[in-house]
Amino acid sequence: MDDKQRFTWQCPAPQQQSKISMAHGGGGKLMHDLIHNAFIPAWDNPILQQNSDSAALGVGKTKLAFTTDSYVVQPLFFPGGDIGSLAVNGTVNDLAVRGARPLYLSVAMILEEGLEVETLFQIVESMRKAANDANVQIVTGDTKVVDKGSGDGIFVNTSGIGIIENDLDVAPKSICDKDVIIVSGDVGRHGIAIMAVREGLRFESTIVSDCAAFANVTQQLLEASIEIHCMRDLTRGGLATALIEIAQAANKGIHITETSVPVDEGVRGACEILGLDPLYTANEGRFVCIVPQKDAQHTLQILQQYNERACVIGEVEEDGCGLQISSCLGVKRIARMLSGTQLPRIC
Repeated sequence: MDDKQRFTWQCPAPQQQSKISMAHGGGGKLMHDLIHNAFIPAWDNPILQQNSDSAALGVGKTKLAFTTDSYVVQPLFFPGGDIGSLAVNGTVNDLAVRGARPLYLSVAMILEEGLEVETLFQIVESMRKAANDANVQIVTGDTKVVDKGSGDGIFVNTSGIGIIENDLDVAPKSICDKDVIIVSGDVGRHGIAIMAVREGLRFESTIVSDCAAFANVTQQLLEASIEIHCMRDLTRGGLATALIEIAQAANKGIHITETSVPVDEGVRGACEILGLDPLYTANEGRFVCIVPQKDAQHTLQILQQYNERACVIGEVEEDGCGLQISSCLGVKRIARMLSGTQLPRIC
């Protein structure tokens, strides 16, 4: 069978989705379908089938994690960060949730003609500080300039390499029945912080993005010999989408209680006004950690040193496949991936 016979585009979308839309990058069902019907069939290999935020690679006797991501957020600066710190922290976090210690980053910048040089310097300085704080080095890069009107000020791509120094397989396939689901802090702040600045919204208090690297936290969990089964950072699509992806990849059921999920009151109020669901709202400094019951309390103690709102929100169920959420009234609902996107361009 030749390459042309082996790969054909499998478009799951109806006729009105025959072209790429913003929702294809929103972290929901359209993006999920695009990845699994276009990219994976074309490039299929065992490493790609890991279906994780980072690829685990064997180089001799050394295990490495490798990841890449692109950042196109508007506005470039927002409360709690900017596109530069976001690019560094996001890639560091993708390595961290694979159980790796981040080491090196590459940076590629696409600059639009007319970008203020002072703006570029601010972003570069922000990246330097974020890299120092995360204890990683930026070791290579690339620069391109496009015509005015062909970009959006600046786009940033970062790739990262980390070393896996443990024997754990931190991936959805490792989760087990009765495992405990722990979230590392309150959710939804990044998405609302971006939306507020972009749309000129004002609330009683400024909502600050949670944009931060958390590799030091995950390293402490690993050094404590906690048997981590899976971790996932909560970016596009938020907490709910991350848990749906994990459940589907593991062919397991996950059950959480909505009232146990920590949400800042300002974020909750903004979501109510805007008609958004905080469980699907983006984060850039939060992750879920899935561990056996025997390690749940120790995991929680470590996480709460960094964020007192870290808490247990649910567990892996013996039966089922997907995410179920119990409301404050005890009513269970099956959570689905969003067909569109709640918030455009959050990373």
